[in-house]
Amino acid sequence: MQPSLSERYRGALLGLACGDAVGTTVEFKSRGSFQPLTDMVGGGPFHLKPGQWTDDTSMALCLAESLLSKKTFDAADQMGRYLSWWKWGYLSSTGECFDIGMTVSQALSQYQQTGQPFAGSTDPFTAGNGSLMRLVPVVLFYFPDVQQIRQFAIDSSRTTHAAPEAIECCQLLAELITKALLGASKTELHRLPLSTFTQSKVAALARGDYLVKSVSDIRGSGYSVESLEAALWCFHHTDSFAAAILQAANLGDDADTTAAIVGQLAGAYYGIRAIPAPWLEMLHDGEEIAATADRLLDASRLRVPE
Repeated sequence: MQPSLSERYRGALLGLACGDAVGTTVEFKSRGSFQPLTDMVGGGPFHLKPGQWTDDTSMALCLAESLLSKKTFDAADQMGRYLSWWKWGYLSSTGECFDIGMTVSQALSQYQQTGQPFAGSTDPFTAGNGSLMRLVPVVLFYFPDVQQIRQFAIDSSRTTHAAPEAIECCQLLAELITKALLGASKTELHRLPLSTFTQSKVAALARGDYLVKSVSDIRGSGYSVESLEAALWCFHHTDSFAAAILQAANLGDDADTTAAIVGQLAGAYYGIRAIPAPWLEMLHDGEEIAATADRLLDASRLRVPE
């Protein structure tokens, strides 16, 4: 039976958090240097309890709460919430910010100095995955309006990551999640129209070039293009939510973010019922995250009369 839209919404947001919580165990470890993960076990560089999550989920929840409270896209409000997380542990699983990317912290420092919320660097060398990892609330809030999803996927990246490749990776992931919410098959998620993408490496992802690569050619790095490629490869080379998450996490390196990215898409595709029940039970604030997904669904329906 196909998942309901409500189940897909919950799957997408909880999928991000579960991927984050599974992957953090081997974050910063190189592939092959650790016993492959088979479950959500905690630990890792931040000594977390099973089910606790890192910056990926904190920033996604900040973005979701901003969209819901402001009832629109408010970049300054988003940056204010990211600052509250960084400085005071707002929406952290431990009560403090223990994990923040350099590109994000630089953008937040810039915002503090200038008050300009679109503070992301446009330098191509800053095309990290820090805006991909938190993206899904934008899709859930603006669904099913494809034009608004595309525009605000761009703007949600520009606050901290304005490099063209990072922006276009967000556009690509947003379009795939949108299609998954609409019930697209995996074959329909192989490729997207290339006209949207000016960056050659992102266009190659949209074309599905990664599908024929072997796992040895896939890298779970912090670079947006490689990170999204890894997530998409894991999604298309597995046949369950858990398998996709574990495949992504076991690539090592930026494991929590690779798994959080694939968790957004796999969660939207498979729905919440496909997420292992023990993972949902262990997940920190899992019920609150599910409720946030429900609120995003309600908001999308209020915007678009049925």
